[in-house]
Amino acid sequence: MEFFQRAKAVRLKSRHDKYLVAEDDEHHVTQDRNGSSPNARWFVEPVPVSVAGEAAHFLRLRSRYGGYLTASNEPFLLGMTGRKVFQTIPDRFDSSIEWEPIGEGFQVKLKTRYGNYLRANGGLPPWRNSVTHDVPSRTTTQDWVLWDVEIVEVAPASSPSPATKPSMVDSRPTRSSSGPNLESSESFSAPPHKVEGRAIYYVVADDDGNVEGGFEGHSLTFNGTSLEELTHKLQEETELSNIIICSRNPLNNKLYPLRLQLPPNNATMHVVVVLESSKVAKSFQ
Repeated sequence: MEFFQRAKAVRLKSRHDKYLVAEDDEHHVTQDRNGSSPNARWFVEPVPVSVAGEAAHFLRLRSRYGGYLTASNEPFLLGMTGRKVFQTIPDRFDSSIEWEPIGEGFQVKLKTRYGNYLRANGGLPPWRNSVTHDVPSRTTTQDWVLWDVEIVEVAPASSPSPATKPSMVDSRPTRSSSGPNLESSESFSAPPHKVEGRAIYYVVADDDGNVEGGFEGHSLTFNGTSLEELTHKLQEETELSNIIICSRNPLNNKLYPLRLQLPPNNATMHVVVVLESSKVAKSFQ
């Protein structure tokens, strides 16, 4: 817990030199190299001992959008042990948003109430840049649950009265009919969020152009209409080179490459990334 004792806000850097970030959709969580983004900042809220009911120290991590880092029961992939991690604003606090920091050298593990650890995944899509909670079973992934803690804002020193009991209701954002009211939390200092650009949901196809699952979980915000710039951005996101951005014909379900500029409006787009060397890319010629 000493990693977070004086922290009001932190950044968490994974084994892959990427930061835990809250995506702009205010729901998903991923990894990104841009640690200077406000999306990489997480506000620290200690769980009061009177609420936890035990000696262990737990904490909650809140994104700039007011959503708490949440260990869900939803499998990341069918047949795999890893489960998805989201940012959520629960109606009531529960154990799914509580994490126990466990120091290991100069790094920390974040453990759920049920024994899983916050894990930064690597490898090929859909694993790349994803975040799950799991117990690593392979030696090669043991350090994927280790995080560097970078304190970006120090909490002011306070001496609460012993007679004052912490309230878990008053410490969290409240909901209203028009959305979450974040003004009730003192530590939330981010300005109102305004999304600029369009949401691009993407998947990477295999050699034959097949895609497993849907577009959920892989997205970015893109400004402009340049196909060349989007290609460069997706090469950075996927860590692939020589790619072709495609769309899928809704009539015959076949892929076709995008050749022109993107639509001038900011409508959400769903694209498929294929390698230029793939079989499906050769069929475009």
